Amino acid sequence: MDVMMDNLLLFMNEHFFIYFLMIMAIPLGAQMYLSATYGKYTRTRSSSGQTGHQVARDILDRNGLHHVRIEPTKGKLSDHYDPRSRTVRLSPSIYNGVTIAAKAVAAHEVGHAVQHAQAYGPLKIRSAMVPVVTMANRFGFILIMIGMFTAMFVLAEIGLIMIASLFLFQLVTLPVEFNASKRAMVLLDDLHLVHDRDERSGVRKVLNAAALTYVAAMLVSLLELIRIAAMVSNSRGRRA
Repeated sequence: MDVMMDNLLLFMNEHFFIYFLMIMAIPLGAQMYLSATYGKYTRTRSSSGQTGHQVARDILDRNGLHHVRIEPTKGKLSDHYDPRSRTVRLSPSIYNGVTIAAKAVAAHEVGHAVQHAQAYGPLKIRSAMVPVVTMANRFGFILIMIGMFTAMFVLAEIGLIMIASLFLFQLVTLPVEFNASKRAMVLLDDLHLVHDRDERSGVRKVLNAAALTYVAAMLVSLLELIRIAAMVSNSRGRRA
């Protein structure tokens, strides 16, 4: 295992430019695709003429989630569901928009509210991981650096476990987001809020583009975990 990690670190060092391009290009490419898709369907009017707020409220009410609030929030693509306050928060272009993008994003966020109401397993796991991930973001890499510098590799290993939890969080996020998108399509179809093939295709493209950003984040997190694990292994080997 140590030899494999040493060879991996050597490969990354020798091809650092390629590695750097990968961790930059993967999320950037996903974000560019999302922005292009989102931009296109933000300019495409929905056949129903409903705002994102109206779509979200309609779906929530018809699923018995009258207690879930909908609030506007600042920013672009800042839409989210807050399980603590049971609130769907929609950015201005989604909250007030009467576009296919507004319909898709609003339905996706409501999908999270439905997940919460039905105690969807991966959502519960992700929510439980939030405190751990917050701590890992703050202290994981610091512990690794201290452990490697002082040769206290127990600290480095604790830090590595923290960094691994970031990857696990991204991994658990995938089924949560894909399921919310799947629910969004079903909810829109069941309530007859999508009226033709082109509109359905547009909604699906917006949802798929958003999901791609989570896949990209998971891949970058995996690459970083492998690189840091190789660094710790190599440092331990030099001190042995």
